[in-house]
Amino acid sequence: MRKERVGFAVCGSFCTHEKALRALEALTKEYETVIPIVSETAAYTDTRFGTSDALLEKMEELTGREVLCDIPAVEPIGPKGLLDVLVIAPATGNTIAKLAAGITDTAVTMAAKAHLRNGRPVVLAVASNDGLAAGAKNIGELLARKNFYFVPFGQDSAFAKPSSLVADFTKIGETLDTALAGRQIQPVLLRD
Repeated sequence: MRKERVGFAVCGSFCTHEKALRALEALTKEYETVIPIVSETAAYTDTRFGTSDALLEKMEELTGREVLCDIPAVEPIGPKGLLDVLVIAPATGNTIAKLAAGITDTAVTMAAKAHLRNGRPVVLAVASNDGLAAGAKNIGELLARKNFYFVPFGQDSAFAKPSSLVADFTKIGETLDTALAGRQIQPVLLRD
């Protein structure tokens, strides 16, 4: 088992939670320490894709750890140097916008801020219906910023949802490896 400590944060893009859980399961088979984190929206919202309780239970079952789901629980990540890498999957347009603007008003954005103070990598798996519209400038901002690394992404439904972007969640592990080495996985843009 690898010794790097991984934080795995889940935001609200509920339709991608199953993909995120599969990625989390793969990481728990490779890394000794995986700390689960969820946004308040993911922690307390039931949707047609499942209940918040089921999400939290599955994350705790996979990691063997209690899910961190509020700002006081994640704030020590930075001062105590608890993580080597933080994965945010799915990283919603809302979360990406907040990261680009330096807003830390959720458990996930605080986890990222706390983690970034140590100059360590944050891996983003985009899932946003407006990634090629209002969210494009925020993605561009983070692509150019130090310590942010993107899981390869592309349009998930170009004709039905022309502005929507989704990462290839099966590439989270590879992206994490290159991020730990200080490099962006390539290619970052997926082609059909």
